[in-house]
This record gives sequence, C-alpha cells and structure tokens, in this order.
Amino acid sequence: MTTATADAAPTPMMAQYIEIKAANPDCLLFYRMGDFYELFFEDAEEASRALGIALTKRGKHLGEDIPMCGVPIHAAEDYLQKLIALGHRIAVCDQMEDPAEAKKRGSKSVVKRDVVRLVTPGTITEDQLLEAGRANYLMTLTRLGAKGREGEFAIAWTDLSTGAFRLAETGADRLEADIAAVEPSEVVVAEPLYRDEAFAQVFRRLGRRARPEPQALFDAATAPERICRFFGVSTLDGFGSFSRVELSAAAALIAYLGKTQLAARPALQRPERRVAGSAMEIDPATRASLELTRSAGGRRAGSLLSVIDRTVTGAGGRLLAVRLASPLTDPTAIRERQASLAHFIEDYALRAELRATLGRLPDIERALSRIALGRGGPRDLLAIRSGLFAASEIAARLTGDLPAELAACRQAILALPDTLSERLEMTLAEEVPLLKRDGGFVRPGALAALDEARTLREDARRFIAELQGHYAEETGIKSLKIKHNNVLGYFIEMNEANGKALMAGPLASTFIHRQTLASAMRFTTGELADLDERISHAGADALKLELETFDQLAAEIVEAAPQLQAAAGALGAIDVASALAELAVSGDWSRPVVDDSLAFRIEGGRHPVVEAALAAADGQSFVANDCDLSPKGKGPGAIWLVTGPNMGGKSTFLRQNAIIAILAQIGAYVPATAAHIGIVDRLFSRVGASDDLAEGRSTFMVEMVETAAILNQSGERALVILDEIGRGTATYDGLSIAFASVEHLHEVNRCRALFATHFHEMTALSARLKRLANVTMRVKEWQGEVIFLHEVGAGAADRSYGIQVARLAGLPKVVVERARQVLAELERSEQGEKRETFLDDLPLFSAAVRRQAEPAAPSAEVHPLVAEVEALDPDAMTPREAMEALYRLKAKLRDGRA
Repeated sequence: MTTATADAAPTPMMAQYIEIKAANPDCLLFYRMGDFYELFFEDAEEASRALGIALTKRGKHLGEDIPMCGVPIHAAEDYLQKLIALGHRIAVCDQMEDPAEAKKRGSKSVVKRDVVRLVTPGTITEDQLLEAGRANYLMTLTRLGAKGREGEFAIAWTDLSTGAFRLAETGADRLEADIAAVEPSEVVVAEPLYRDEAFAQVFRRLGRRARPEPQALFDAATAPERICRFFGVSTLDGFGSFSRVELSAAAALIAYLGKTQLAARPALQRPERRVAGSAMEIDPATRASLELTRSAGGRRAGSLLSVIDRTVTGAGGRLLAVRLASPLTDPTAIRERQASLAHFIEDYALRAELRATLGRLPDIERALSRIALGRGGPRDLLAIRSGLFAASEIAARLTGDLPAELAACRQAILALPDTLSERLEMTLAEEVPLLKRDGGFVRPGALAALDEARTLREDARRFIAELQGHYAEETGIKSLKIKHNNVLGYFIEMNEANGKALMAGPLASTFIHRQTLASAMRFTTGELADLDERISHAGADALKLELETFDQLAAEIVEAAPQLQAAAGALGAIDVASALAELAVSGDWSRPVVDDSLAFRIEGGRHPVVEAALAAADGQSFVANDCDLSPKGKGPGAIWLVTGPNMGGKSTFLRQNAIIAILAQIGAYVPATAAHIGIVDRLFSRVGASDDLAEGRSTFMVEMVETAAILNQSGERALVILDEIGRGTATYDGLSIAFASVEHLHEVNRCRALFATHFHEMTALSARLKRLANVTMRVKEWQGEVIFLHEVGAGAADRSYGIQVARLAGLPKVVVERARQVLAELERSEQGEKRETFLDDLPLFSAAVRRQAEPAAPSAEVHPLVAEVEALDPDAMTPREAMEALYRLKAKLRDGRA
C-alpha cells in the first residue's frame, strides 16, 4: 500500500485506517464505519473480485482515487465464509467507542477503532462458517535439531470451535500422512522449516493452508512456561509426559491463538498426546484412493464417511470422522467399542430412545467455545441449558450392566454440575434472541431490578396517560397534553391562554414554564421530569442488567468447561455407538474378530459405498466375495494375484477389503457375513491412474513413486492393495516391474497383499512363491456376449475381454472389428520379434472392415416374415389367437418358409 507523504496528508479517518492496516499487512482489513465493514485500496480490489461486489471510490490519496467496497455488518458472516474458503485472512476492526463520544472531542475527531479479532481458516467458530459434522483444525508444525529431513518433528492441532487439543511426534517420512490424517484447515509452520527446500513439495501441496511464522513462536526453551501460564498451572506433570519438540509445537499453537484471538482466551482441553503406533498409518494417496472422507471430486457425498454416517449430533459426526481417519491398532480398545455397538444392537428400545433424545441435542462443544471466546449469544446459553437437560435424560436411560465405554460416558455426564443447569433454567427465557444486545433473554421474575426497569419501559405510555389525566383534572384544562421530543423529553403542552392562566394561578410553582411557541406553551413538573429520566434510562438499565446477567452466566459456564467438554465428548461417543449399531442392523453387517494375529479372512465381503449406490439407483444387489490372506501356519500372510477383465470388479474387490479392515479397526461392524482381521498397522492402496501436473510428474511416474513408498515401508502387519502396476509403460518394462514388485512383497515385505494385474504371464509366479495364490474375476460368454459375474474364484484369467468392453463402451463397430483383426494376428505371433513385424502383413484397412463402416443401402423389398409380424394386432387378439400366431411364425422360421 502506498503510504502518505507530508505534502499529501490523508484525512484523519484514512490515517487511522492506514495505521491499522500497516499493523496487519497480510490480512484483508474489515474497517467498521457505521453499519458497514469497509475495505480500501488493494484490499477493496481483492475483495471486490473475490466476492463479486461493486468497487467504488472514496476521496483521493496521493492524488489518486481510493478504491473502496463494503459489506453490511448483518451479512458479514456470509462474506467471511467466501473469503475464508479462498484462503484469505481477515482482520476485523471494530468501533471501540460510541460515535457521540468522539464528537465531544471535536467535530473532526475520529472514532476509536482497533482490531478485535483475526479470522483465519483454522480459527473460525461461527456455526454459519462451519460444517456441523466436520472438525475445523488448526495445526502447528515444528522441527528441532538438524536441518533438512533430519531432526525431530512434531505437530499440534486444535479445533477452536470445540476445544480439542492434541499433539504428536512425527517424522520427515510420514509428515504428509500425519497431516492428511488430521485434515487441517490451516497449518502454521516455523519459517526456517517452511523455507527448507527438502519440504518444498509438502508445502506446495498444502497451498494457502500452510502459513509460515517466525521461529520465535516455536521457542522450545520457553514452551513449558507458556503452556503452564495458559492453563494456569505451575507444572505440566499432571498433563502427562511430552517431548521437547511436542511442547514446542503445543506452545506455538497457543501463541498463535493468542495472536489471532487477542484478549479472548479459548477454552482448550488439556493437551492429549497421540502415542506412536496407536493408529493405523494411512498415506495421503491411500486416503484419496479409498475415498474415506471425500470422494474423488472432493465432495463429502460419495465418500465412505457419507455412507456410514448415521449420527444425529454434530459432536458425533465429528468423532466418527476422527475415528475413520485414525483406526485403532489396540485390539482391546477396538473390542470395547464393539461391545458398545452390541449393547445397542441387542436393545432396540434403548437405541431408539437415545437417538431421539440425541437428535434434539444442541452442539454443546461449539456453544461453549463461542462463550469462552466472548462471541457467544443468548442462544449459546440456551444450548448449554438444553444440552444439560438432554444429557441428564440420557444418563438416566443408561442403567444396568453397561459396557466399559458406555459406563465411562455415563460417569462423565453425571459429573456435570447440577447447580449450573438449575441456574440457567431459573434465569433464561424459553425463547431468546440471537444477539445479547437485543435483550429479552432473561425470564420475568429472575431479577427484581430488571422486572422494574422492564415494567417502566414497557408501561411508559400507560404511566404518561395516567399522569396526563391527573394534570388535566388538577388544572381543569381538558385540552392539556403530555408530549415528547428529543430536545425536551416529556413536556406538558396547552394553548397560550391556558398557559398564561396557569402561570398566574396557585399551581404556578408546580408547573414550571419551559418553552413558548406561537400557538402553545410548554411546561414540566418535578414529577414529570423524574418520570422522564426514569423512562429514558429504563431501556438502558434493563439491557445493562441483562448483559451483566449474561456475563455472570457465561463465567459460570466457562468455569465448568472441563466437565462440559467431557460430557459433550461422552454424548458424541454414545451417538457414534448407537449410529454404527443402527447401520449394522439396517445393513446386515457382522461383528468382526479383531486380534493380534496376521489373519485376514473375510466371508461375503461387500463394498459399502458401491452397495449403497446400486441400491439407490435401481435396487440391484451387490455380489459378495470372500477374501483370505491369512497365513498358512505360523508364517506371514498371503498374497492374492487377481486377474480378470476390466469391468469385472477387480478394483472394487481390492478396495472393499481395505475398507473392511478400516471399519473393523474403528470398532464398527463390517459389511460381510463374517470377518477375522489381524491388526493392520499400515495400509497402502495404489488403485487407479492419476498424474501430478503441478509437480511435472506423469501418470507412470506417480505410479512408481507410490509403489516405491509401499515397497520401502510396508512390513508384516501391513495390508497392501495394488492395481495394474507397470501398465503405464512398454509391455516388457511394465511386466518386469510388476514381476519384481510381487517378488519383493513376498520375500522382503512379507505382508498381506492383493495384487491385480492384466499381465497374465504373472500367474506363473504361484508355482515359485508358496504364499501367492491366483484368483480371477469370473465372466460368462453367451451368444457372443460377455457377462461380468463380479465373482472372485480360484484360478487365472486367460483373456482380458478388452475388445468386448470397448464395444460395450460404444466404440464404433468398425474400430471394434479392426481391433479383433489385430488381436488375432497378435495371438498367432509366438515370438516377440514377430510381434514387431506382424503389421507388415496386415492390410492397413481391410475391405471387409471398410464395408462395415459404410452405411447400408436401404432395401426396397420388405421381408415377408416382417410384413406378417407387422400385420398382427396384439390388442385385438385373444390369448389363444396370440399363441397360435407365435407357433405359426416359429414353424416358418424352422422350415425356412419366409
């Protein structure tokens, strides 16, 4: 932005704007002027383009017009949402005093303004800007020690809208995977790390979500002190054991929140450390391939999460997404979750009652967060009250011998303070406004002083009418009126004759002259002046009392924040358990056996997303398939080499087994008749072709990079899903790579794997690799047509049926026939060198194929059999006549008489 010079000084208002903008150079400055937030200079131009609003101008600066645009305050959140979605940061600059106060300092005085909040993608809390069932994480990332890919790394992340606060150590090799698991909206990175070329690719992929901040924010030496100061404790011993780099990331997160939230203190939970190895590791490519939380198009619809989510609360939806992103690796914890589902499956009445109550539950976590940050309104107080009563109902229904998880949830709910719900019930009205400044949220009878102020304010007209009647009777002047204006307030008015008589009479000392007009005289009395003052202050007094009450209630809620957060988490867990139970019952899903073995046996497995899509489209049923990668004895798991045609269902089969493993390890039931899953610690899926143009990588290069990651990182407990490795290059190159990759998986990685391929030559590996088995997607040929059965069976495919698939896709008939000719020649060629020369003997475009491409000449003669069929009138025929006609036509076909 161009700054002012001495010979072209800006106006006082513009000087204030420039000063505040200079302090927030990387933000769009929302500068409040009356009922609008205005933007100027480059900010106005940027906002105008982003929001599609008119760009105007306001005065001049340094001889040039000042660009300007604005948004009304009442609609500001809609515009904030659009800007945040585009990755912008906004500094909200508000008026810190009443404009009337500024005028007292002089006509040219500027209203005091200051930035009250920085709005960034990771720090929004408003419901209108957030998805109810999706967490909005802010993450910090730091490195201590050596540069490059060496040193210690850690991440910390929080959802400011709920208070969740977690941290974990990570490493250069799994940095992207850990970030992808959290799916943060904003990643704050220590500047030296951000500028490090070794990680340029990581931050380039994050795009505008990544934000560099000075290294001082991540100072490890002062980190423990900063965390203690934030939580008001003298030591972190009670929080658990954290490494130095984890504390650095956590302290940086707290410091960044202080920078963006200014004086507001978020209600963060105590930091929870994620233990290494406690969750299944899933790399970004695998998450994208399996479409866990987002479909290939980037939408929630069509993802696994969208299909399995039956939750009815925001907290439950967010918790389910977190669990799906980080499946457990502890069989005991998994079985505890399964037990909760089983409890709800067995007790339908309990499940139905709890889900009905949960469906009325407001979002306690987000209401609490807004209250703690000073952004809450009366409806947030009401949400807390309603949540407390609903929680009490749920705890009362959870009785008897409960599974461990549900018993812990009940205890968390029972720990809520009873006095808080009673206080809110006694104070809050049944219906409250959105904004506290509107008043009217304290129920009548809750506060005597407030009732008096309201009575005076609301009954002012009656009081004035009664006083007017009293004065008219006392003076004998029937035309006497009590009126009001902004200059005199309330006054008594009468005509001039009556006024003069009043001033000369015995009541002259009571009625004080205020003003004489051309046709009237105005008076006041001590009683009227006192009533005037009381009425004028009644509205302000009532609002002041309500705001004080709001602050008191908010303080009590913030004081109970730990109990409220624990109870909200418990309610979310109950919601997830009952929702997954509902899913298991409606989808006929089964409880898997999950243990520390290397077993992987699935009977009648189904792909939940594809199954749902088929049912929604035309009611088709999904063809279930078995999969058994379990060890034969005490050795490592098996590898299945899957062959079969395109459209036969190979990719679906591969993905469904990976998805079943994930569902089993989040503690859910699975879409299968039965399943036995030995813990999978790392999941890799390379299914489907894609390129990375931004990084200058071809489809084949991306395939090789992802395959390299799998071969370098997977171990015995990993599950590997690979599809069509080597198809992106020359036949022999691709076959060689696929061949070597399978051998490596078998001999070195020793993992459980599904490897789909069109290289039929690879099926010979089953004779050399004892843990490799051949399976194929079955097809059936009937009258020249190919029917895909979508069934998996033992054996190997001897054909790919690619030409049949091409015909089904609608390729021109001439192209299909030409392909058949070329394929026939290839199949007759037994040696590689013949494959290179076979085209020399094949006509470029045979006459037969050319004739098929030409449109057929219309025939003038109608076939007799056709004429006879066309002459039939089915509507006029009896069933017997129709049957006789059919036999007659068949006889002509058989005898050749047509």
